[in-house]
Amino acid sequence: MILRRLLLFVAVVCVAAGSATAQTAADTLTSSFTVDGIPVILRRNTSNNVVVANVYLLGGVRQVTQATSGIEPFLLTVSEHGTLHYPKAVLRRRTSALGSDFVVAPTVDWTMFGARTITTVLDSAWAIWADRLMYPAIQPAEVELVRAQLLSGEKQEQDDPDAYVSDLADSIAFMGHPYAVSETGNVTSLASITAQQLRDYERTQIVKSRMLVVVVGDVTRPHLEALIHATLGKLPEGSYKWTLPDPIPVTPSSAVLVQRDLPTNYILGYFAGPLASSPDYTALRVAATVLTGQMFAEIRGRQNLTYDVHAPFLEHAASAAGLYVTTVSPDTTLKLMKFFINQLQAETVTNEGLQRLELQFITQYFLDNETNASQADFLARAQLYQGDYRRAMSFVQDLKSVTPDAVQAAAIKYMKNAHWAYLGDTTKVDRRLLESF
Repeated sequence: MILRRLLLFVAVVCVAAGSATAQTAADTLTSSFTVDGIPVILRRNTSNNVVVANVYLLGGVRQVTQATSGIEPFLLTVSEHGTLHYPKAVLRRRTSALGSDFVVAPTVDWTMFGARTITTVLDSAWAIWADRLMYPAIQPAEVELVRAQLLSGEKQEQDDPDAYVSDLADSIAFMGHPYAVSETGNVTSLASITAQQLRDYERTQIVKSRMLVVVVGDVTRPHLEALIHATLGKLPEGSYKWTLPDPIPVTPSSAVLVQRDLPTNYILGYFAGPLASSPDYTALRVAATVLTGQMFAEIRGRQNLTYDVHAPFLEHAASAAGLYVTTVSPDTTLKLMKFFINQLQAETVTNEGLQRLELQFITQYFLDNETNASQADFLARAQLYQGDYRRAMSFVQDLKSVTPDAVQAAAIKYMKNAHWAYLGDTTKVDRRLLESF
């Protein structure tokens, strides 16, 4: 069943890859419309009875400051502890009986609040989901309980080297940009946000103009329109306008080094990339994938200097590419990473090699986007980043249009001025080497 759905999705994409007109005609399963001022994307999937409903609250970290970071996921988590129409015990009992799940997923560009349910109980699950968004109870005792949980999770992250080095890298790489603010909050903000601030935020920021609703499942348009009209459609309009953020500023290379007694050293750095609307976006994604393959083959495969090395690509509205490795030999490993960047900038990859990479990339990408939930995110990113959900269907064509020259050009243009976070034995690394990237 999974393979059949994947092949159907890939087939739709491949048929759609020719032109915008062909894309619109081929993707007959997906439609977009507006209900009471809320933009909606519906993908009708009749191959299973799973329904995914996501509301994307737009703005992400641009909605907050360091002092209020994390307030939106805080609010949505508190809503799990009771709403106007569903007291805490009732809400949990009903949710369990329905076999449904509700997801809070903050990102730098939006907070996704999602429902995962089945067709036979959609109406009941939707009622609870919408009530959590529209009428959270926000009782002081429950706020304090959630606060304690969030603070515990935030403090535990500092005990996880990967999570900690990621936070460090974000803070230095995105300095001067909204992305420097954590989407999940920080210890100071989570400790200080009050119940009244949560109420004020709910009243002023849970508005229709900040919403994109994406539903994937066996749901008809009239049914979905009725659900929205009876619930989310009653929210205030608001005056929010979605735009792409500014690009991440390009500044001279820098590094932050934190001494930590660990079995290995964790190193993560980022280069500022283009906006998602830029033709360079896909080219840099491919360049990062090429670099990952080259580094892994040498650093992991031949020299066994690490168990993990790769070049991450941050698929945000304002993108970034990076370098990550854990190693007991940081200087040797960094020199090899620098060598492969220089090689990518100086030489073009072969057409044959790029085509093989593209096929692997396409297979993995669609495996990653096979579930209803992943498809909903796929459609939302296309709508918000590129202005049209149908751009999701041109992914294969966009990827195949990337040439070896484009990969080289992206490496030259963007793989410079890296900002690094280093966690481990700081006596083993030369800061000047980090700052030479």
